[in-house]
Amino acid sequence: MKIGIAADHGGYKLKEVIHPFLVKLGHEVVDFGAYKLDNQDDYPDFVIPLAEAVANGEVERGIAVCGSGVGASVAANKVHGVRAALINDHFSAHQGVEDDDLNILCLGGRVTGNMAAEEYVTAFLTAEFTAAERHLRRLGKVHELEKRD
Repeated sequence: MKIGIAADHGGYKLKEVIHPFLVKLGHEVVDFGAYKLDNQDDYPDFVIPLAEAVANGEVERGIAVCGSGVGASVAANKVHGVRAALINDHFSAHQGVEDDDLNILCLGGRVTGNMAAEEYVTAFLTAEFTAAERHLRRLGKVHELEKRD
């Protein structure tokens, strides 16, 4: 799978753990930065290009990391076609894909341990959208909201 990854200074160290983990699992990784630790950088500068790449199909799924994961989630969800969520548990990592067609996993670099991140990433990437009628109906309502902009 082709996976995009992005992080600001708050998520940089965790991104540097996740990136080789993804490669080890056999995924192709597109890194949207940051490419160095810079305490003055801003998460939208990296997360928005990642989100746009997910929305336009350049990458299949994305992983966005900032200090808490909250800002990354807020920024990513501003891009039409993106369904991003801050994930802090195994169940939500796979259920978000299965039920809600989650396409960007957001993590907090200052609150998520390396082993937990690898567990959540694995659950996120191995899950598949069920396309159950009730989930399609709910996503249809979300898509209608996107048309209002």
